[in-house]
Amino acid sequence: MDGIIVLNKEKGYTSRDVVNVVSKELKTKKIGHAGTLDPLATGVLVLAINQGTKIIEFLAYDEKEYIAEVKCGVLTDTLDITGKTLERQTNYILDQEKVVQVLDSFKGKYMQEVPKYSAVKVKGKRLYEYARKQEEVLLPKKEVEIKEIELLDLRDDGFTFKTKVSKGTYIRSLIRDVGEKLKILCTMRNLKRTKEGIFDLEHAYTIEDIKNNKYQILSLKEALSNYRQIEVEEPLYLKIKNGNKIEDQWHVKDLCIFLYQNQVVGIYRKEKDDLRAKKVFH
Repeated sequence: MDGIIVLNKEKGYTSRDVVNVVSKELKTKKIGHAGTLDPLATGVLVLAINQGTKIIEFLAYDEKEYIAEVKCGVLTDTLDITGKTLERQTNYILDQEKVVQVLDSFKGKYMQEVPKYSAVKVKGKRLYEYARKQEEVLLPKKEVEIKEIELLDLRDDGFTFKTKVSKGTYIRSLIRDVGEKLKILCTMRNLKRTKEGIFDLEHAYTIEDIKNNKYQILSLKEALSNYRQIEVEEPLYLKIKNGNKIEDQWHVKDLCIFLYQNQVVGIYRKEKDDLRAKKVFH
């Protein structure tokens, strides 16, 4: 049992909770996940099973899609409704044309400040450790890209939008930044990840599906379908399974997946004129 399960995470579970539940149901301890979701968030969580854990680093896709629900008139320390209220605002007006204009203004790349309640490390400590101890720390900024963003719904107390973003983008921080441009306090009410790379919500399973044995595991080949895949014969397979350097006769640009008898046997990266092993599977 090696491969990937695409799960539709429910609200209230941490990503680690999900791993623990699925590990128990599948009777294996070798399970990992790609792309953490906060307990408040729902949607696509990619689980790697057994040898599938070897490919997690190659599942860190550059594009993710979310539907975010925003509550206006409040700002919290965690930037979502689970946090401690820092400030309230009642005298605001939500204008649809203005909201659309501000959302559109975020398309492209910008420097985003990492939220203090996050796992990012500064000087060897995670930011949430500083936050919990109420210690001052300079929050780092990093470049993110908002590839698409559109307003879905507008209400008196908030709005909902859909967005495609680069990996590493914090939607909580994006909502705060949108609020600053609107001059309205904004915090995240709900978040749903609808897509992560090639994996989407439409083909995701629930925890109940796992418990009722109503799920399918994607093979390593299927999970890595966005990379170039090359079928090899036995002489070359013997070199690959030993992790030997391979001369590039296929004009590979970056990564390639080697298959033997339609099974993934190696992930190789182009280095100068050769291909060198990153992961080998037996």
